[in-house]
Amino acid sequence: MIPLSVPNLSLDILENVKETIETGWVSTGGRFIQEFESKIAEYVGVERAISCQTGTAGLHLALRVLGVEHGDEVIVPTLTFIAAVNPVKYMGAEPIFMDCDDTLNMDMDKLEEFLREECQYIDGKVINKQTNKIIKAVIVVHVFGNPIDMERLMEIIKKYNLKLIEDATEALGSYYLEGKYAGRYCGTIGDIGVYSFNANKIITTGGGGMTVSNNTELLDEMAFLSVQAKTDPLYFIHDEVGYNYRMTNIQAAFGTDQIDRLESFIETKIRNYKLYKEAINDIDGLELLPFRSNTRANHWFYSVLVDKEKYGIDRDELLRKLNDANIQTRPLWGLIHKQKPYLENRGYKMEKAEFYEKNLLNIPCSSNLSGENVEIVIGELRRYKENM
Repeated sequence: MIPLSVPNLSLDILENVKETIETGWVSTGGRFIQEFESKIAEYVGVERAISCQTGTAGLHLALRVLGVEHGDEVIVPTLTFIAAVNPVKYMGAEPIFMDCDDTLNMDMDKLEEFLREECQYIDGKVINKQTNKIIKAVIVVHVFGNPIDMERLMEIIKKYNLKLIEDATEALGSYYLEGKYAGRYCGTIGDIGVYSFNANKIITTGGGGMTVSNNTELLDEMAFLSVQAKTDPLYFIHDEVGYNYRMTNIQAAFGTDQIDRLESFIETKIRNYKLYKEAINDIDGLELLPFRSNTRANHWFYSVLVDKEKYGIDRDELLRKLNDANIQTRPLWGLIHKQKPYLENRGYKMEKAEFYEKNLLNIPCSSNLSGENVEIVIGELRRYKENM
């Protein structure tokens, strides 16, 4: 089996885990939590980072501290994993779904058109003409580690006085090479950024997440809410409803080792992407989607677009054939605006997301994927074309 995306772990981690067991610091306290937070903050170039239970928890906390309330609306992408959107519902707010562009990220033209044509801007607030509700924030996802056009996005955000959450759960290590945000990492430009360390992410703690912001007051509030909002921890005084959203010391013990290896993981992913790219360019009917040229993307996931007319079989048949050959592949996520919990929510001018949902395939991309295994995948892709 050649897996799609698996953790790249080292036995060096065992020393850290051993320490958590010997000291008894296995839960939501211990030195590795602070060490991991410091390492992430230093890596992405921010003053401070706050760890949390999951990326989803980080998004929930972000919405809470940015003032999203029951009855508000939040603009979100439809082409992403559903965890990016569910926290909007946790807050009693409603999502408005936006189409993607050819980078798979939120379509900036449609976002701006929606705000201009479908909303009113009154006293610093964006009002949805159709629902008469306030649109408080936008959540964007750097899909598959491919940075979104942040210059364009930030212009729109500032023009309409909206809050911005960067879901960078797939994009740790991606940064901009040119323009206003040259040198800035995904997750560090909006109001709050969120990273994930789920098992299939570019580094893992088995679970867990991290939030970053240039606003230390927001970080303080998120840290406070993540530990059940203890106003006085000695006497267990709680003045607000909080959450059990802290990362464990055992998870952080993994993270402090993983972050030190991140650049080598990205180097491998870029190398394997180039191997795929060179070969797939010669297979009529297949296209390996590019990453944004003015960025250093972390190349987390590789996406192949299948043209049935030219290749001979459609995406679904290729998906089955590869998995039958013990090459784990997967289709794109089901679009969220078509999922049962969100059928009543508005999707704005969906076009490209529908196309990519039908025709896109993710192929093996682990950071420990060998060149030999890349060649095996390429060989299968060629074989199916030749057989047609």
